[in-house]
Amino acid sequence: MSACGCDHDEIEKTAAWWQDRQILLPILSGIALASGFITEWLGGTGTAFYWAGLVLGGYTFAPGALRRLVMERQLGIGLLMTISATGAIILGYVEEAAALAFLYSIVEALEDRAMDRARSGLGALLTLVPDTATIIDGPARTVPVADLKVGDTILVKAGERVPTDGMIADGRSGLDTSAITGESIPVDVSAGDEALAGSINLSGPLTMTATASGTDNSLTTVVRLVQQAQEEKGERARIADRLARPLVPGVLILAAAVAIIGSLLGDPDLWITRALVVLVAASPCALAISVPLTVVAGVGAASRMGVIFTSGAAFEELGGIRTMAFDKTGTLTESKPVVVEVVSAPGYSERDVLSWAAALEQHSTHPLARAIAGSVSAPPASDAGESAGLGMTGMVDGAAIAVGNPTWLDPGALSGTVDELQRAGMTIVVVHRDDDVAGVIGLRDELRPEATHAISLLHEDGIRTVMLTGDNQQTADALASKAGIDDVRASLRPEDKAAAISQLSTSGRTAMVGDGINDAPALASADLGIAMGQAGSDVAIESAEIALLGDDLRLLPQAVRHARRGRRIIDENIALSLVIITALMPLAISGVLGLAAVVLVHEVGEIIVILNGLRASRAPATLLTAQRELESASAR
Repeated sequence: MSACGCDHDEIEKTAAWWQDRQILLPILSGIALASGFITEWLGGTGTAFYWAGLVLGGYTFAPGALRRLVMERQLGIGLLMTISATGAIILGYVEEAAALAFLYSIVEALEDRAMDRARSGLGALLTLVPDTATIIDGPARTVPVADLKVGDTILVKAGERVPTDGMIADGRSGLDTSAITGESIPVDVSAGDEALAGSINLSGPLTMTATASGTDNSLTTVVRLVQQAQEEKGERARIADRLARPLVPGVLILAAAVAIIGSLLGDPDLWITRALVVLVAASPCALAISVPLTVVAGVGAASRMGVIFTSGAAFEELGGIRTMAFDKTGTLTESKPVVVEVVSAPGYSERDVLSWAAALEQHSTHPLARAIAGSVSAPPASDAGESAGLGMTGMVDGAAIAVGNPTWLDPGALSGTVDELQRAGMTIVVVHRDDDVAGVIGLRDELRPEATHAISLLHEDGIRTVMLTGDNQQTADALASKAGIDDVRASLRPEDKAAAISQLSTSGRTAMVGDGINDAPALASADLGIAMGQAGSDVAIESAEIALLGDDLRLLPQAVRHARRGRRIIDENIALSLVIITALMPLAISGVLGLAAVVLVHEVGEIIVILNGLRASRAPATLLTAQRELESASAR
């Protein structure tokens, strides 16, 4: 088991082909088969070589197929091939049986290698975690990363990887997070900034306090999620399973019917031979591997660019999304709002209004709350409580203080001021003291610089975009206009966002993109929830099926295009697999194709399906490419 709790048997680095028995045996089988052909061509007898090729190739699948039949009562594709090879031997077709064993074994080996390659992204993620870390609580000592605990003080030297999530306590440097978030530009960090596990410290030494253990941090969570996603099946995988599962017993019944009926009406040797050919022709090998391989490859590629799918179904679902709804604060905006205006009611000072609000907002993680709390020094409030999406209440100096949006707290005599500030594009927080209006605070959160480009790319792909926000209509309209979003729904509570998502879903598959606690109901209600992972709250991430590790919104259109391409590959593979089966069966029953020809066509078709599925392992354009596109567009 790894530090993340993942099974290394599933994600270990793929061994070299010459060290893999599953590859060597089929190769030796092929050599023996070729030797038999050459020997017969030179006038000798190649029977011994054919038997050697048969045993070497058959050993890779026949024992396992028989074991599953006896121990698990499971009918598998390997059993069909075992019966076909055995029947061919009984009928004296040793050469054909050897060819079947070789081709099936080599395809099975290629399939295993393809799955290993598709999963290799997990092994690459695990290598981002160093084996050891330096703890400086007292005398400096080196410990295994798995032994790190929350609160440990860690020294990360220049060139080293950050061993777990932490908060910078001392030092200044740049962190390369490209392998985790997909963002190519290093992030400058200093005291008070967060550092993600797996980031590379580029320059000066950093002292950090661990905020997660060595076995349960952001990177190990990503590995677990990707592994889970690769194992869980989506709609198309279930369709392929539903088609493939009954085919195995169905093929056995069909072959038996061909042999029995044909023998009653004609030459038994002829029809038993054709029955064996039918076993191979109708075997759903390609269908069984067509979807899982593509999903595993696609999910792994997405993780390398900073998009984490929690299931294979989510990967397939993203490719079919028609509407994408966005939260505003922290999703479309930079999540770095600043206080730009404070207006106090008669009898109160601006400083009092701001300090009372700051005392309460220290208990909230919302970006607006952090901006207010950081604007002035104030002791924390007592008995603080939060109403998600509305505001907070608590006690400050013996008085009941409430802060929240104007739809929750009445601005009273300051209503005109609130309207004026909102027309200026500000978000308003109203402050009450003992149920009396004390003042209002105006904040502004700027649109993310890449948001307009991301929205335009989604529109190019035919995806409708909607803004859902708890902010007022005027502020929301101003920001949506800059982003290029026409459909704006403002002044929404968390339950209103969920209701809006339900309404949007009636006209097509709908995704919700958010980052805060107040987005959790909408994320859960959507056909697909997408959380801004790095800045998002734990609740938002747990409610979503997809997490963006980076903060660049251009990951969204990249991920959509990647998922759509994966869906196309899946559809192609399912169609090709069904064509192979439906085309070969009548040719096998009628005797147009013999055993050797059917085996060859069948296994070549499976190789094509495997190679096609592996195309999903190619990640789409990186953020650096997207940045260049944006700069080029700006220059034009």
